[in-house]
Amino acid sequence: MSDDELDPLDPIRNPAEPLRRAIGERYLTYALSTIMHRALPDARDGLKPVHRRILYAMRRLRLSSTGGFLKSAKISGDTMGDFHPHGDAAIYDAMARLSQDFTIRYPLVDGQGNFGNIDGDNPAASRYTEARMTVMAEALLNGLDENAVDFRPNYDGRLEEPSVLPASYPNLLANGSSGIAVGMATNIPPHNIGELINACLHLIKSPNAVDDTLMQYVPGPDFPTGGVIVEPAENIANAYRTGRGSIRLRARWHVEDLGRGQWQAIVTEIPYQVQKSKLVERIAEVIQIKKVPILADVRDESAEDVRMVLEPKSKNVDPDVLMNALFRNTDLETRFSLNMNVLIDGVTPRVCSLKECLRAFLDFRRDVLIRRSKHRMAKIDNRLEVLEGLIIAFLNLDRVIDIIRYDDDPKAALMYEDWSKPHQATIVRATDESDYQSPLAGIDVKALELHDDPNAVARGVLLDEDGPATIPRRFSGRSEGLSDVQAEAILNMRLRSLRRLEELELVNERNALMEERAGLEDLMDSEDMQWGQVKDQLQEVKKQFTKDYDRGQRLTTFAEATETEDVPLEAMIEREPVTVVCSQMGWIRAMTGHIDLNRELKFKDGDGPRFIFHAETTDKLLVFGSNGRFYTVMAANLPGGRGMGEPLRLMVDLPNDVEILDIMIHRPGQRLIVASSAGDGFIVPEDDVVAQTRSGKQVLNVRTPTRALVCKPVTGNAVAVVGENRKLLVFMLDELPEMGRGKGVRMQKYKDGGMSDARTFTLEAGLSWQDPAGRTRTVTGEELAEWTAKRAGAGRMAPRGFPRDNKFN
Repeated sequence: MSDDELDPLDPIRNPAEPLRRAIGERYLTYALSTIMHRALPDARDGLKPVHRRILYAMRRLRLSSTGGFLKSAKISGDTMGDFHPHGDAAIYDAMARLSQDFTIRYPLVDGQGNFGNIDGDNPAASRYTEARMTVMAEALLNGLDENAVDFRPNYDGRLEEPSVLPASYPNLLANGSSGIAVGMATNIPPHNIGELINACLHLIKSPNAVDDTLMQYVPGPDFPTGGVIVEPAENIANAYRTGRGSIRLRARWHVEDLGRGQWQAIVTEIPYQVQKSKLVERIAEVIQIKKVPILADVRDESAEDVRMVLEPKSKNVDPDVLMNALFRNTDLETRFSLNMNVLIDGVTPRVCSLKECLRAFLDFRRDVLIRRSKHRMAKIDNRLEVLEGLIIAFLNLDRVIDIIRYDDDPKAALMYEDWSKPHQATIVRATDESDYQSPLAGIDVKALELHDDPNAVARGVLLDEDGPATIPRRFSGRSEGLSDVQAEAILNMRLRSLRRLEELELVNERNALMEERAGLEDLMDSEDMQWGQVKDQLQEVKKQFTKDYDRGQRLTTFAEATETEDVPLEAMIEREPVTVVCSQMGWIRAMTGHIDLNRELKFKDGDGPRFIFHAETTDKLLVFGSNGRFYTVMAANLPGGRGMGEPLRLMVDLPNDVEILDIMIHRPGQRLIVASSAGDGFIVPEDDVVAQTRSGKQVLNVRTPTRALVCKPVTGNAVAVVGENRKLLVFMLDELPEMGRGKGVRMQKYKDGGMSDARTFTLEAGLSWQDPAGRTRTVTGEELAEWTAKRAGAGRMAPRGFPRDNKFN
């Protein structure tokens, strides 16, 4: 392709790149960056890049667990400037979370100052707080100086940072992780480190072990806030097998006896990731709206520990019933969604099982062991090479001093000198510079050639402290001379070290190092020995971080969820008499006790009484509106009778243009007759009209201008209907169908107007009403014969003395 031709895949050379491809490629780059460098943890060390960089920056600042603290602003600033080019607020927030013992199972940062609390309060500004690493963090970094992991350039190429930390323990599962990437997320719960190491040891012993076997060692998560796991074991096992699932977690509580039969429930541990202050607010709200009527009060008496006091309404309340009601309605019980999506080898995102997570950690630990062993062997090679030179120097100390003192090129002279015993026996120590015989006399140093030493004491790459890996080199043909490594070590030796050069000590050190190197060679050649070494390291970590370590024991316990009967809400309410009062404008209240229904009550200006009746706090009230809907209100939830009450329309979703036709006490098993102004109606079981929501339940279907008109309990065997035209019709009750919802059937036929009222009665006892004079008049069954007909008839004019408002008062 010539320079003038355009490459369609090169957006720089081809500005006419399709928008779809341009957006797709850039979004893919963003998605991969989010997945690999921000949201998902590495399966090997369990850290995201920001956490890894914070710990590495703290290590460079030498903030060890036994050292002093340093301002958090300095730590976050160094992390941002050297490794993590993002906002310092995000870095400080990540560091603060690493120090919170209610957020992370084994804190990696030891904070001094206000780093937030379980109530959800934010940490103080970074300029006020100080921090250093914990022992757990140092265990993650252990081996970083021994070439245990790869390093990569930082964002601007000035420095290098580790691509992963050596991680002496399975931090991924020990501390858990959570994050949201593009198209995927992760949520891993924390676990007990002792149990995880036991599972690792079993996996080393039995590489083909299944997840169910590993659950004998890791029965479930171990949350930093404690609590009680009530999820069945088979569900937890399935979650560990598949890498996805959920775990029910409850608060830990006990009953505190107050004497004389009084008691209160004390919550000492709350579920993971629940803010205590919001939990208390939610419980207070539940009390206010009377969703759990048997709870009287909640108090937060927490200090350093958690102590929430729950007071029951009565000492006769069953504690288990109370707590189960709170578990259902508050965050005293939560579900932790488990999604073990991690980066395998820091590259591939995958949902892993428990075994796969532990296997990734163990394979990584073996790689770390091999790399550290190779690094140690290189160190030994370097030291052995130096020791051979020091032994020669000790045996020929006078000659070495002469060369260093008088020679123009002491390094080359040391390397060219023949250090064999016969030759050295012929050399006399120089008394001054004129007596000195240089090994390089008559030799062109520049013409000398260096070659790799085939006779090095321990073949291998030598690791220099301040330089790259090297191989010992000697001058060609000078097998009895020193290598460049040995000569450099002698020249760099301090004068006061000369008096400590004793042949026996040097030989003993050499023999010990050679023995150690032989052991390392055996280790490199044997996979069984490697796994044995990994096992020993894990056992050492377990010993350090379990029994004697703070919070080393399991915090979260297991229990079976106590299955109590689903107690209906009214059963929780203490039964007390009340008088329900509803005004004409719809303001409702419940006055304590059964008062005289004729007693004069106070109402707002322009308002007056509409409904007043006796009830009990355990009753459900049915409200029937002119839109044909039934609404349900608990008598216990009504406002007290001290004020004017509250609008009923605020308690249920009753539209402003809908009239309240009737309020009655729900009687299970009873039937109601409902009818519209058009003369249509039916019988409905009262149990079918109870609404479960604020929006009510549609029972009688009406269409404007028709509206609901009648709702009365069914008594007797006959129905009486009177229209606005004052015509009365009586028919038998069994002619009306029983329905759950609908328009109903025609009860009375009208030419003009519609229905005025309807009621049921016993035909044999007669139909009664109050005449205008207030007297009760009863028309017997025989006298009603002329008004008795089939349903949907027009009827006949009402008897003389029938109320003028056409109502069966």
